[in-house]
Amino acid sequence: MEDQFPIREILHGDGKLVDSAYESKITEKLAKSLFYKMLRARMLDQKCFNLQRQGRIGTYVQYEGQEASQIGSSAALEEGDWLFPTYRDHGAMLTFGYPMQTLLLLWKGRFAGNVAPQGKNIVPPSIPIASQLPQAAGAAIAERKKGTDRVSIVYFGDGATSEGDFHEGINFASVFNAPTIFFNQNNGFAISVPIAKQMKSKTIAQKSQAYDIEGVRIDGNDVFAVYFTTLDAIKKARRGDGPTLIESVTWRYNAHTTTDDASRYRNQEESKKRRETTDPLLRVERFMKAKGWIDDNWIEQQRQGITTEINDAIEAAENYPQAGVDELFDYVFEKPTWNLEEQKRAYLDMKAGVQ
Repeated sequence: MEDQFPIREILHGDGKLVDSAYESKITEKLAKSLFYKMLRARMLDQKCFNLQRQGRIGTYVQYEGQEASQIGSSAALEEGDWLFPTYRDHGAMLTFGYPMQTLLLLWKGRFAGNVAPQGKNIVPPSIPIASQLPQAAGAAIAERKKGTDRVSIVYFGDGATSEGDFHEGINFASVFNAPTIFFNQNNGFAISVPIAKQMKSKTIAQKSQAYDIEGVRIDGNDVFAVYFTTLDAIKKARRGDGPTLIESVTWRYNAHTTTDDASRYRNQEESKKRRETTDPLLRVERFMKAKGWIDDNWIEQQRQGITTEINDAIEAAENYPQAGVDELFDYVFEKPTWNLEEQKRAYLDMKAGVQ
């Protein structure tokens, strides 16, 4: 089955193009833009890990190593499209316009951290596994009924493809020809379970055949392969030619979350090796340096600018007004129910010391 779904690659880990058809399509502007967005996402991820260890944010979900998958795919979207992330897709959210400060508020457990800017169709990250897939199909169908050419993209891991919601969502999209891109990030593990123990399928992409939609398999550490493949799927969806399942084969360096210990179930030497052989940022850096487009000074300038942005966002998030009791009760329904009002009143009485 791997032969039917070969992994598509444009830029190899050594920084050399393996598909010359893209020589003219990969411009200096595009390469610099994608590299900058990946660097920004990685630096924020590393900073958030440190913030969690310092107790300044709660449990955090890292994504270092998956930048090409997240940035390459979200960079192919246009204003008005829909993005349905999991709890790990901050890089994609950031690239599609989610403010850095709002992301930090999310990990501080604040309600405001779930609210996208006006006009940005980014829904709150899904914590249940795969529940966002039927929602993404529904949003795409709604846009088509409204007469727009907007599409939706939905992110999920390999473990999600074993859930019922995966099959319901992709079947729904297939039957109604929804303009939805199902973007799977396959890093080989569903938390601690290797994919060989999770499913008998050799690939994720082959699951598209059961629903008679297109399935493709790409090198998820190659940002150009991710970008151009997603772009093609989006164009197809806008034309009315239906959904696509993209399997982006990648590797995450760190654990599932900051409460997890990956050394118990994953080969850490493999992760160290991959930082040199398949890293998504390093291969683009090698490519651009060979072209003479960038040097170390350019990279350092980008780092300094991003560091300032991150520090400003942290300061703003930590100085955000303290949460009031209203946040806990007032945003559950449009009009509070009697029992919620009763609970709120009881809580306020307790706070006031009334028995």
